[in-house]
Amino acid sequence: MRVTSSMYYQSLYGTNNLKINNELFDVNKQIASGLKIQYASDDVRTFTETMRLDNELTTIGQVKQSTESGQKVSEQTDYILNDFETSLDRTKTLLINAANGTHSPDSLDAIAGELRGLEDHFKNLANTSINGKYLFSGSATDTKPIDANGIYQGNDAGLDAMLGSNSTQTYNLSGAELFLGEEPNTKREITTNVINNDLINGGIVTADSSIRDLMGDIDGDENTVNKNYFYIRGTKSDGTAFKEKIELNDTAKVSDLMNEIGKAYGNTGSTDIVNVTLNSNGQIVIEDKQKGSSKLDFHMVGAVDFDDTGKADVTDIDDLDSGESDYAKIKDGTATSNLYVKEFIQSGFTSASGAASNIEGIVYDRTEFSKSGSELTSNVAQIVKDTNAFASPSTKISEVADLSQGTADTLDGTTFDLSGNDINGNAYTATIDFKSTANGGTTFTINGTTYNLFNMQNPRTATDADNVTYQQLMDVINMAVTDNPPATNSATDYDAAIIASNGDGTTSLTYDGKLTFTDLTSPETSATIALYDANSDNFTAGADASVMAFNANNTLTIVDPKTDFFKNLDEAITAVEDYKLYPDSSSGDKRNQGIENALTSIDKLQSHVSRSHSVVGAQSNALTTSLERTSLLETSTITLRSEIIDTDIAEASLRLTQLDTNYQAMLSTVGKISQLSLVNYL
Repeated sequence: MRVTSSMYYQSLYGTNNLKINNELFDVNKQIASGLKIQYASDDVRTFTETMRLDNELTTIGQVKQSTESGQKVSEQTDYILNDFETSLDRTKTLLINAANGTHSPDSLDAIAGELRGLEDHFKNLANTSINGKYLFSGSATDTKPIDANGIYQGNDAGLDAMLGSNSTQTYNLSGAELFLGEEPNTKREITTNVINNDLINGGIVTADSSIRDLMGDIDGDENTVNKNYFYIRGTKSDGTAFKEKIELNDTAKVSDLMNEIGKAYGNTGSTDIVNVTLNSNGQIVIEDKQKGSSKLDFHMVGAVDFDDTGKADVTDIDDLDSGESDYAKIKDGTATSNLYVKEFIQSGFTSASGAASNIEGIVYDRTEFSKSGSELTSNVAQIVKDTNAFASPSTKISEVADLSQGTADTLDGTTFDLSGNDINGNAYTATIDFKSTANGGTTFTINGTTYNLFNMQNPRTATDADNVTYQQLMDVINMAVTDNPPATNSATDYDAAIIASNGDGTTSLTYDGKLTFTDLTSPETSATIALYDANSDNFTAGADASVMAFNANNTLTIVDPKTDFFKNLDEAITAVEDYKLYPDSSSGDKRNQGIENALTSIDKLQSHVSRSHSVVGAQSNALTTSLERTSLLETSTITLRSEIIDTDIAEASLRLTQLDTNYQAMLSTVGKISQLSLVNYL
């Protein structure tokens, strides 16, 4: 076949022109867009790898944004806690100044004023927000964490920043941890609040003083030996209750009494469960040897019959009321009886029993809830034995009660007594009889009529003793105090009574595990409440202790594993306002711990805030490290993506030049061939 010029032209120009033009177009497109490909069809492998890296960059961007947001909160929290610690240092300095005993009332008032200013400052710090979101409210960031009374309103939830796949980091510190957190390594310490004077020699009793010095002697004859009885009760660190009657002669020492108190808690010759000491005012101080428990408690009454008629040797503590409790009257001969009763703890509570109401410190847990306007509140926190957590409405009473009392390992057979005045001012009496299902289930009685304490199962039956919850207990209290008992002993009327009672009042647990009743019908309630174990004051040999207490003339807390920042701070300031260096039931707030003990409490707060600060510091460091790592990873991924998808301008420009040269060469060749063919043609 003859090769024509047309065929040669088509082979050289037609094919190469299309190819070179396509290549020139691609190179120009790469230079213009900066990308090697525009569509998946251009290069499937490059497109797939680029999409994978784009997704990775999106994830990294989210992680970076989350980490940066968390870091801002963590850093701001760090700054606030710095201010907290600085202000706590100032608070402690002011308390040390107030405790030196040289200040006039005006000077102490000035110190108290500055302390109240610091208290306001702490509240402002606690309510710090960023962009309208509160730092210390947990996950409830729209809720102001601390109200005007210093009560925490937030939750205990953490906020987490995403650091990567299945990796998060908490970046906030909830107020539940900062203001109400628990220090598991702290040992609870408690104290009595009645100053113990040496009634024989003057001054303050010491551990070496005799029981005669502590309790007195009307005839001044050391050869006349009287019997002294001490009725003690309390709760051990494991939640076990105890009740003991100790007999000591005049010749025994106060240290002997302290040893007997220690034995009641379980001290032996080789192992101490508690430390029992006297402070500078002769007050009994008990320190738990076990860490992390908030259950330790104590109460004691002393009695001596100077006529030796045996009145002091009683099994029912109410009988102590039959004697003279004023030692001065006994000594000067104006008393009608020679029975002397000594109180070691006073709380200002009204007794639920008229028989003992004239001697404040005798009654332990048969005391009426304290009243403030429309509210009645108990003072004994309900604490779960196994976890040391505060009880909630769903907590079973058996999880808090000492089940070693009565019938072993069960509440079956236990009775709670409830008495007082209802919201209309009328007296009421009620009982809750805990019974197992085998014994018919738990019942309650209001003003002589008995009802089942119905459960929520189907069919509705009386609740087993060990399954009764605090909510059910509070329902009974509410029905009794609002005078809304069930119409009949039926589940329907039981539910209706609960609903009706909730319209007149509410019974609930406070944030720190204490029962409180609120009268919804009056700003100044006429109601009163006393709730206690029926065998509370029975000191018969072998008698069981109370399974639990709700309100008590108990000891004052000096140190406790549980933190209550603003409550502790307020108590410290109140001590200065009352000019009270130490616990003293004779003036001011009887249950105030005093400035000296407040210093110990503030030390504990400082330690707690410092520990919380270290947690925030660790969070901040983790977030900073993560942010640095994320930024580095982002840079590496961007670089890798650029290598895959981005155009190398220098390379593309060189390629463009080469293609252009090739194209020009092709055109030149085609032109020459075309000219040659024309000459030949001519």
